[in-house]
Amino acid sequence: MVKKLILFLLLCSATYTSQAQTRVPASAPATAGLDPAARSSLRHYQDTLKQLSQEIFLGKGDDGRQHACDAFIPMLVKALKNKNSFRFPFDSLRTISIQYPADSSFRIFSWALERENGFYRHYGAIQMNTPDGQLKLFPLFDNSDYMTNTDTITDNKSWYGCLYYHIEQRHYFNQEFYTLFGWDANNPRSQKKIVDMLTFKNGQPVFGGPFFSFSQDSTPKPVRNRFILEYKKESSISLNFNKEKEMIIFDHLISESNEPEKKFTYVSDMDYEGFKWMMGKWMHVEKIFHDAIPIGQGPPVPAPMDVKKKSMTNPQSYDEATGTGTAAPATVPQKKKTTKS
Repeated sequence: MVKKLILFLLLCSATYTSQAQTRVPASAPATAGLDPAARSSLRHYQDTLKQLSQEIFLGKGDDGRQHACDAFIPMLVKALKNKNSFRFPFDSLRTISIQYPADSSFRIFSWALERENGFYRHYGAIQMNTPDGQLKLFPLFDNSDYMTNTDTITDNKSWYGCLYYHIEQRHYFNQEFYTLFGWDANNPRSQKKIVDMLTFKNGQPVFGGPFFSFSQDSTPKPVRNRFILEYKKESSISLNFNKEKEMIIFDHLISESNEPEKKFTYVSDMDYEGFKWMMGKWMHVEKIFHDAIPIGQGPPVPAPMDVKKKSMTNPQSYDEATGTGTAAPATVPQKKKTTKS
C-alpha cells in the first residue's frame, strides 16, 4: 500500500507543480515577491524537508516514520515564516500533496503516516495567501479515528484527515465554497474517497455543512455534511469533478458478498452517480449514464495527468490512488476571480 500512497502523492505533485507559480495573482505588487535571501532560505529548508518527507514513508518502523513526521512539522512552519513564502512552490516535496483553489486564496498541505498495523494517520495545514506576505497558518489535526459520527461540521482541530487531490471552487451569494476531494488509505480492509466542503467563517476554516442534498432522489434521503465512499481495499473506484459534465461523478458501489453493512466488501458495479451544483448545494443525481457503455470505453472522466507516468506503473494502482486523475489545465487564471454559481 505504501507504493500506492507514494504514487498518489507523486501524481498530486505533478498537478500543483505546473500551477504553483501562476497561481499567484498577477495583480500582486512587485514588492510582494520573494527577495533573494528569502528564496535562498526556502530552498535550504526545502532540502531538509524533502529528506524528512521521504523518511515519513520509507523510515524504519513506526518510531522511525513518526520521528521524521515530528521533525517535518516544525521545520515546515519555520520555512513558511519567511515573508511571501506562499509564492514558493516547494516543488521538490514529491511525497507531500499541495493543492490550490482557483482563486489562490490559500493552499493545503496534506500527507499520511502509515502504521505497521496497516492503519493511517493524516497531517496537514492550510496556508492563507495574505496581502502582506506574513504567515497565517491553520494546522489540521486528524480526528477521523475518534469520530463516532462522521457527518458533522468541524474546524481545523477536528479535521476528517485525508490526502487531498483536487479542489473545486464555487461562488454563491457572495460567498466562496471550496469542494475538497480526498483519499484515505484507511486500514488493512478498506479505503475511502471523501468529498468535503471548506468555507471560511470570520476568517476561520469550517469543514462540512449541509451541502450534499438527496432531495431529488426517487427515495429522498437526509442531507449530508460530507460525502464518504468506503470500499474494498483491493478495489478501484473513481470520485472526482468532471469538467465536461460540470459535475462530480463517482462509481455506484454494491457489496460483492451481499453484506451491505460491511463496507470493506463494496466494489463498483460499473454504474455511475454524481452531484450537480445547484443553488449553493451539490444535488445528488442517481444515474449519470442512461445508455450502456461499450466494452473498453469508460465514462467521460478527466484525462490522466501524466500518461507517461501511468504507463510506467501498475494501472490499477494508479486508478486506486487517484480515481480518475486530473489533467492540469493549459492555462491558470492569473487574477483572482469568482467561479460561476
